[in-house]
Amino acid sequence: MLQLFWAFGLLAILSAGVCITRRSPVASALWLVVTLFALTALYVMLDAHFIAVIQVIVYAGAIMVLFLFVIMLLNLGSGGPSDLKGPIGKVITAALALLLLVELLVVRSLGPAAEIRLPAGAVADAVRQQGAVRVIADPLFRGYLVPFEITSLLLTAAVVGAVVLAKRKL
Repeated sequence: MLQLFWAFGLLAILSAGVCITRRSPVASALWLVVTLFALTALYVMLDAHFIAVIQVIVYAGAIMVLFLFVIMLLNLGSGGPSDLKGPIGKVITAALALLLLVELLVVRSLGPAAEIRLPAGAVADAVRQQGAVRVIADPLFRGYLVPFEITSLLLTAAVVGAVVLAKRKL
C-alpha cells in the first residue's frame, strides 16, 4: 500500500510538472485533471473518502469544465508546433520537481515521529457522532467562510473577464 501511495504521489508531482510546461492551455488543463485524479487516489488511501469524492466532483469536474469553457471561449487552443516552453522553463520545472522529490525523501526519513498525531480514534469518533459532512462543513463554513467566498468571487470575476475579452474579439 505504501508503494502505491508513493506511486500516486510521484504521478501527481510529474503530471503537475507537465501541466506547467505545456504551451497549449487545453493540454495543460488535461494534465491538471491527471494531477487532480492522482490527488483523489491519495485521499482514498488516507481514508478521506468524502474529500476524495468532493475532489472529483468539484475540482476534476466543475472547476475543470469552467477552465476548459474559458479556454475555448478565449480560443487559446492553438499552441503552435512545440508544446514545451523554452529551456528556461524546462530547467525551472526540473529544479522544482527535484526540490519536491528531496522534500518527500526528507519527510520519509523523519519517519513516524514527523506525523501529526491526533488522539486515538478522534476523527473516527467525530465522524460517527456527527457524520463526515458535518466534520468537514463546520470548519469550512465557520472558520474559513470568508476565504471560501473570496475564492468563489475570484472564479466569477475570471469568467466575467474571459467573456469581456472574448467579446472584444468577436
